[in-house]
Amino acid sequence: MSNSGLFSPFQKDGTLSVRNRIVMSAMTRNFADQNHQATDQIKEYYRKRAEGGVGLILTEGVVIHPSADGYNNVPHIATKEQADSWSPVIDAVHAHGAKIACQLWHCGRISHSDYTGGLPPVSSTNVAAAGINRQNNKPFGQPVALDAAGIEQVYQYFEIAARNALAVGFDAIQLHCANGYLPDQFLDSRVNDRKDQYGGSVENRCRFTLELLERILAIAPSEKVIVRISPSRFMGEIYDWPDMEEMINYLLPAMWKLGLRNLDICCANANYFDTSARVVKLARPLWPGLLIAGASLTKPQAEQILADGDVDLITWGRMFISNPNFAEILRTDAEAVPFVYEMVKELI
Repeated sequence: MSNSGLFSPFQKDGTLSVRNRIVMSAMTRNFADQNHQATDQIKEYYRKRAEGGVGLILTEGVVIHPSADGYNNVPHIATKEQADSWSPVIDAVHAHGAKIACQLWHCGRISHSDYTGGLPPVSSTNVAAAGINRQNNKPFGQPVALDAAGIEQVYQYFEIAARNALAVGFDAIQLHCANGYLPDQFLDSRVNDRKDQYGGSVENRCRFTLELLERILAIAPSEKVIVRISPSRFMGEIYDWPDMEEMINYLLPAMWKLGLRNLDICCANANYFDTSARVVKLARPLWPGLLIAGASLTKPQAEQILADGDVDLITWGRMFISNPNFAEILRTDAEAVPFVYEMVKELI
């Protein structure tokens, strides 16, 4: 099926199918309950976006295990009870014709023992992330570099979380391999300082992500698995993987060979044309499957990159915070409510 406008349905062999090309991007919201479960408030938040016409919702990051956490009041999906708390959310989204994917999240070193049950965070490295953790106003915790047994344990946590998400009815799971979190800590040569088979060369730095993906694809069909990567994003300035083109040229064909068919290229809060567009230009010739990208595009810009065949689905983030019906606003060309940061303090 060719790209043909924001409101055309999409499906390719082996990919997720959606009613239109509009995607609500994953955004951390910090409104889970004390047991890290989804609430009625979270249900209403996602229900409104589905009712407003979005095709696909990527949930906020959902932590795969207590040791993978790094944030205040975020949901987990390590237990059946935590997974079951999402059932009303999924039902509400489906009732309005949208699909919803659970973003599986391991923070790695972007954490602190305050959030991991007193355990040190884990990473590809034993070097702490620079700066202050805004979640607790403390320096980021000193991580432990994962050994072989630790890597295996992380894979198992992801497998349990994936099974929990699929069992409760999510349409797909998204492996969060972007934005400086654990898999990205292996991919990024500025962070990964290992001397073993998981560090050094491009092939070695991709190994963790590829092994993780292989494990997940063994328990989930290709149409239900999405991988998110962020080779270029904004972190005070444009931040690219140092060997970005070589990494993409190796990683994408390797993921395709394993059976991945859904790829999300993320740039967080950045200008699409300065970041993800450069990645998409490299990725599209290598990726015949579903390609998701975007960030703060205007409607004409989004329509153009769809028409050009650059991507298949377009993500928006903050505009969905300020406008639950943003998809309908795009359809009718109505005026959108501008996003202001104060809006993150509540779910509207």
